[in-house]
Amino acid sequence: MFQESLTLLTQGRGFYVLTQRVQSIVQRSGVEAGMVNVFLHHSSASLIISENADPAVRRDLNAFMARLVPDGDKLFEHSAEGPDDMPAHVRSVLTCASISLPVLRGRCALGTWQGLYLWEHRRQEHQRQVTVSVWG
Repeated sequence: MFQESLTLLTQGRGFYVLTQRVQSIVQRSGVEAGMVNVFLHHSSASLIISENADPAVRRDLNAFMARLVPDGDKLFEHSAEGPDDMPAHVRSVLTCASISLPVLRGRCALGTWQGLYLWEHRRQEHQRQVTVSVWG
């Protein structure tokens, strides 16, 4: 088992590419065939695998999520940190806090058009912690 932590400073709502950082950790691990797990230590952001070539895909995902779980919705009681607080938690629950990927030939076995992203659901900047575990 090989494990490293990453710290990301987000600049508010949006997508932050993790692909290369995780690939680097997998390479340092020396594992040629196995698995990598990426775990996000937060409940108001998430991890996704998405299209990595056309940024319109990520804009569309943001637009869809804004329609599905709007900020300031009167449905929500929890708003301790503002109108985007509870919507960020719901968005996180609808996506993932952990993703496992196969490791093949010393690399994450992502498809040609796939990228790994941290999806920040809060409007303000946040410092996010991610643990990457590799085994094989």
